[in-house]
Amino acid sequence: MSFLKIKFKNSKLSSEEDQKKNKLRFAVSVLCAASVMLVCAGLFFKTDIKKALGSEDQLFLAFTEELFRRETSSNSINLHYTLKNPENYGIKESPVTFGTFSTDPTEIYASVENIETVLKQFEFQELSVNNQLTYEILEEHLENMKAGGEYLLYEEPLGIVSGVQTQLPVVLSEYQFYRKQDVDTYLELMKATPEYFESVAQFEKAKAEAGLFMSDHMADEVIEQCNAFMEMKENNYLISTFVERIKGLDELSEQEMSDYIQKNAFMLETYVLPSYSKLVAAIQELKGSGQNELGVCGFAGGKEYYSQVVKSSVGTKRSVEEIQQLIRQQMLNDLDAMERVLKQTSKEEVYDTVEIMSSAVYAQETAAMEETNPVMILNTLEEKIGNAFPEVTETALSVKYVPEQMEAHMSPAFYMIPAIDNYEENVIYVNQAQMGNTLTLFTTLAHEGYPGHLYQTMYFAETNPDPVRSIFNFGGYVEGWATYAEMCSYYLTALEKKEASLMQKYSSVMLGVYTLADIGIHYEGWTREDTKLFFGNYGIKDTETVDHIYDLILGCPGNYLKYYVGYVEFLELKKMWMQEKGDTFSQKEFHEAVLEVGPAPFEIVEKYMWK
Repeated sequence: MSFLKIKFKNSKLSSEEDQKKNKLRFAVSVLCAASVMLVCAGLFFKTDIKKALGSEDQLFLAFTEELFRRETSSNSINLHYTLKNPENYGIKESPVTFGTFSTDPTEIYASVENIETVLKQFEFQELSVNNQLTYEILEEHLENMKAGGEYLLYEEPLGIVSGVQTQLPVVLSEYQFYRKQDVDTYLELMKATPEYFESVAQFEKAKAEAGLFMSDHMADEVIEQCNAFMEMKENNYLISTFVERIKGLDELSEQEMSDYIQKNAFMLETYVLPSYSKLVAAIQELKGSGQNELGVCGFAGGKEYYSQVVKSSVGTKRSVEEIQQLIRQQMLNDLDAMERVLKQTSKEEVYDTVEIMSSAVYAQETAAMEETNPVMILNTLEEKIGNAFPEVTETALSVKYVPEQMEAHMSPAFYMIPAIDNYEENVIYVNQAQMGNTLTLFTTLAHEGYPGHLYQTMYFAETNPDPVRSIFNFGGYVEGWATYAEMCSYYLTALEKKEASLMQKYSSVMLGVYTLADIGIHYEGWTREDTKLFFGNYGIKDTETVDHIYDLILGCPGNYLKYYVGYVEFLELKKMWMQEKGDTFSQKEFHEAVLEVGPAPFEIVEKYMWK
């Protein structure tokens, strides 16, 4: 995956995100349930305290502040990964829990209705531009929640790309210890793992009873991932990372540190590992109940579910058919550009030379790009983007590596979003087993770092957004921007312009191919054979490779669309900006305009980038 946004399910309300950054989307929690008390508060809000607050804007901010507090404090992971100092936001206590998975959509509908009741009381035209933007984003978010309510059981918390089984260890290993209390909470969370995993198992059982359980092949993949984690034993990185983190707490004595280290090992052995073992047993028991070997369209109502996933995760109003047309047009544009570079006379010849071209250019880039240190590459990228991207404050960054035992089951790289009151700490994970060459490493770090996820996150933070914006998840904007940044980075390499252009267009075309396959598998019902024929047209004919691609796409419906369609939507916005600005067009000004809006559905980005 590419972008790790930590959001766990809340027992009161649940829906799906980004899922997985790339990036990784764990179990996506939505706005916390707005209780009857909140609705009642909203009903007398304006009449009782408007005078005290003074304006519609202040009233609206009080409302969003309450939503933010309730959502953020819904479980320990949301709270800790969103805020370093929750007391500064009026949050003093919250239960130590991962949350649970809900199968009851009526809770979602009630919560949405409650929040909408309050939202509709505000006079939209009296709000500032920033508050109008937040209003429209919240409105769109609530619509997606309602539309997705009937598809709760179509969600897959155990997806092979970004499922609970692979994400929980990463979430725990990156749980920062700012104070002694954080260590205690962390250990309590480990103790809560059995309850959380039991809720996952019950959710999977409900899926099986509804005829929506995964295929046996996918179940075997999940079991293999669980076993890989359990087989680490004393070498488990939840032990080594705990030691590293706790040594940074100056308030602890040597004896306290030793006691905590022993307790962590005990919790891992007593609660976490047995939870994985029980989950494996539960999946084994449910194997055979999943009869659908195809994409989600193989389930009753699956096409409708996929359409909703695409709409909400990409943030687009386009239909799946319109998206297909958009993808094909961009691929044709890229192939035309490749044709011009290669001086070919037909696209067929371009298809035939793709593999030869790829090998030749990779050979050239190996000689041209010698730097393999991720930190040095990120420093180079940060320096080089200055001409086309607006300035952002420098920040601390750590590069870590995916544990060797988990390399086969984790994404090529992912960025950990810091707490909104602690942007000084940023972490990028690199999966060394999936970094085939220096060009891949360079462009991947551009995607995760500069001018990708880290840069976009930092820039948006400096606009001082309403904290409630941090609870929304718009994968198309976030992953689309990072993919756009990745494509731009080819021109920042040591490659000559011709080779850089060739590799960038080739990369774009291949991502388009994967995205069309995502639609083909989940919306049109492609079999493995259909998929092999499709990829064969683009020079990918190795059966084992296509089987792997098929399994990845099966495990994460709509995932590639966040990256590629999001990227193309940014290109479409750029075309509009160029047409409007004409000779005064500036890349830096365009980038500034879309970055100022921040993560949002693309229709909203288009509307507000001019303001």
